Amino acid sequence: MFGGMKRNPAPTLAVLAATGSLLMFGPPSGSADAAAACAGRPVKTVGFSTGELRLYKGNGYACAVTEAKSPGPRRQMSVTIQARGGAPAGDSGAYTQRAGPVTVHVGNRCVRATGSISGSSAETGWVC
Repeated sequence: MFGGMKRNPAPTLAVLAATGSLLMFGPPSGSADAAAACAGRPVKTVGFSTGELRLYKGNGYACAVTEAKSPGPRRQMSVTIQARGGAPAGDSGAYTQRAGPVTVHVGNRCVRATGSISGSSAETGWVC
């Protein structure tokens, strides 16, 4: 029934070319990726010898991430976040770049976070 019809390969090639460009020119890595890890606005950043602890708040939620100064071999990292009166939530493991993100509902409550990389650590204290 369709034996006499021929397809034009141009639309297929255009889609393949567009897809290939997305693979070759994907999103850049670096601090933009770290910022995208947590929603909300940054409210506190605490630096320590091996990295940074970042705390974000927005829309009744808070998010924390521990980011290594230099990505490298897997090493022990952790991040913990707690709303006042609530249970702490965290992420811990052997990572190359970041622990987290970890998000908790805070409503209008204060929040605190702690982070560590290879034995060095930081904490935000209560942020309201």
